[in-house]
Amino acid sequence: MSVFSEVPQAAPVAVFKLTADFREDKDPKKLNLGVGAYRTDDCQPWVLPVVKKVERMIVEDQSLNHEYLPILGLPEFRSSASKIALGEDSPAIQENRVGGVQGLGGTGALKIGAEFLRRWYNGQNNTATPVYVSAPTWENHNGVFADAGFKDIRPYKYWDPEKRGLALSAFLDDLEKAPERSIFVLHACAHNPTGTDPTPDEWKKIAEVMKRRNLFVFFDSAYQGFASGSLDKDAWAIRYFVSEGFELLCAQSFSKNFGLYSESLHATIGSGPSWPGQGSRAALRAFPHSVAVGLQAQHWLSRAGLKNIIHWDSAERTSRVQVLHHLFQMRGWGTSQSLQRTVKT
Repeated sequence: MSVFSEVPQAAPVAVFKLTADFREDKDPKKLNLGVGAYRTDDCQPWVLPVVKKVERMIVEDQSLNHEYLPILGLPEFRSSASKIALGEDSPAIQENRVGGVQGLGGTGALKIGAEFLRRWYNGQNNTATPVYVSAPTWENHNGVFADAGFKDIRPYKYWDPEKRGLALSAFLDDLEKAPERSIFVLHACAHNPTGTDPTPDEWKKIAEVMKRRNLFVFFDSAYQGFASGSLDKDAWAIRYFVSEGFELLCAQSFSKNFGLYSESLHATIGSGPSWPGQGSRAALRAFPHSVAVGLQAQHWLSRAGLKNIIHWDSAERTSRVQVLHHLFQMRGWGTSQSLQRTVKT
């Protein structure tokens, strides 16, 4: 008998099971609304032209090798990731107030940040610090912080199902009521799964309360470029909080905006008053081509806009105009359609 015979079978991850079911389904009209990966009109994967260009450059670059990287990751990668999040001319970077760690995927970035906070924030090894995640949120948020040892994970109000938009008043009320030094996980842009983001003025109100209440900000930035088509515009919230003097962490994922899903690229960066961070070399070399990445993100968004028109036509035909109107306010790939489940009998 194996020494591992008592290990239970893990439950399937819903989104990957959905993808497997999709592949098996023979219906020609099928659509996969599960895993967040870009597809052409023929439902085929699409590699960004800029990524193909950089991959060709790598093949011809005789200076690249497979030596061990520094413990914090490739320095050029960490530096470039910080500039994408905070801006080329960021005072925080220029004043050496930013640090970063390279690792694997968005979940890996969150895990490194969560472990760091559990060990060193609000006292050493403090597992009682409340961690707030939006309701609803990406399911990994709860699991990552629980696995890091945090015992008090709470939801904060974010989505208003009645008006189908941001529940700003309720959100601010939860901020006011949270214990000081609580950790809040904020989606930097293209909120997953609702597709609803605060406006700049709303972000300012959120920041004002968080600063006054002494709350800690942990940004999750997995869709930079997908909300507006601009890497800079989609980093507005992160850069505003940094400009307001917040000490914060930011988990970055480049799986989406570089279309490198299998590479699982991430960086965890931190910014503060005195805060002393093996991905794909293709992504590293693509950073100087971030303008092209932004243009290709605009292409993605233009196709998403076309799908909104299709939604709108469907809404008119089915007299659900008011029910589906909020779809036109959604940013990124997420959406909350407020649909009811119907089971055929």
